[in-house]
Amino acid sequence: MTTGIDPAVPPSGTGCVECDSTGSWWVHLRRCAQCGHIGCCDDSLNKHATAHWRATGHPIIQSFEPGEDWFWDYERDDWADGPTLAPPHAHPESQSVPGPADRLPRDWREQLAADRGQ
Repeated sequence: MTTGIDPAVPPSGTGCVECDSTGSWWVHLRRCAQCGHIGCCDDSLNKHATAHWRATGHPIIQSFEPGEDWFWDYERDDWADGPTLAPPHAHPESQSVPGPADRLPRDWREQLAADRGQ
């Protein structure tokens, strides 16, 4: 097993664990390559994937978006290589981006712009 990667562990679900538990929403999803935790990306308001890394020390994520298979190493702040992880490899294609659609506020664009200081 590559340090920080366990290819046998399946993803924790089809959405951000913390956003799902609080009724929030996300822009894109990232999968912890070590434990399978699904968290929202840094373009999302809550940035749960990065928070997961800081809380656990699990350094490598993979995109959990359909058609994407890249890895990122938080410790090196750089792209990483990794093996094929246990399926599924992305959230369902029917799931909206941002999403989920039923929790997406009408002013989501304004919220993201405000979060970025724009």
